[in-house]
Amino acid sequence: MKNIKAIIFDAYGTLFDVNSAAEKCKGKIGDKWEDFANYWRTTQLEYTWLRSLMNRHKDFWKITEDSLDKSMKFFKIDNSMRNDLLDLYKVLSPFSEVKETLNKLKKKDFKLAILSNGTPSLLGNLVKNNNLENIFDDIFSIEEVGIFKPDSKVYELPVNKYNIKKDEILFLSANTWDVSGGGNYGYNSIWVNRNKNIFDNLDYQPLDEIHDLSELLEII
Repeated sequence: MKNIKAIIFDAYGTLFDVNSAAEKCKGKIGDKWEDFANYWRTTQLEYTWLRSLMNRHKDFWKITEDSLDKSMKFFKIDNSMRNDLLDLYKVLSPFSEVKETLNKLKKKDFKLAILSNGTPSLLGNLVKNNNLENIFDDIFSIEEVGIFKPDSKVYELPVNKYNIKKDEILFLSANTWDVSGGGNYGYNSIWVNRNKNIFDNLDYQPLDEIHDLSELLEII
C-alpha cells in the first residue's frame, strides 16, 4: 500500500446500486422486481462484451435501453413503465457507506477517480445528484477509447492521465470480471463482494476481499 498513488473505483454495482431503479418500482413490478433487475443488469453486461467482440460499439446508455427492452419483454412488464425505469437509472442510489467512506478517503493523499463503462454525462449526473462532485479528481469513461471493460485500453486511461505505474493504482470493483480485468492489466485489485458471491476463475486472485467500501479504510 505504500506505493499507491491513486484509488480508482468502478461505478455500477460498486458505488451505485444498479438494482435501485427497479426497487423503486417494485410496487408496480411486484415480487419479481429483483429477478427482473438482475436479468436487466446481466443482459446489459452481456451486450457490452458482445458489442466489443463484434466491433459494434454503442454507448452505455443505448445498451441500457436495449437491455431493458429485452428484459421487459422477458418478464412481461408493461411498456408504460419504460420511461420511469430509465429515468430512475439516471439517478441510481449509492450504497449506504459510500459517501462517508469517500469523504474520509478524500482527506488522504491519493488521487480518487471513477473508471466506468458509463457515458461522461451519465456518470457526471450520478455524481452530482448524489452530492459527490467534490470527491473525485477525475471520472474516466470508456467512451474515451470506444470499447468496454475489460479491454486493457480502458485500464490504461488513469495510468496515462496520472503518469504513474500500473501497480501504483488500487482498483475496486464489485464485478469479479472487472477485478480480474484490472488485476491482469497490472492494478492492485480489491473485490467488493457485497453479495457473498464466488470469485471467477480468470487467472487473477484479488489483493483483498471486502464486503463494503468502509472496510477499505482498515486496509489503507
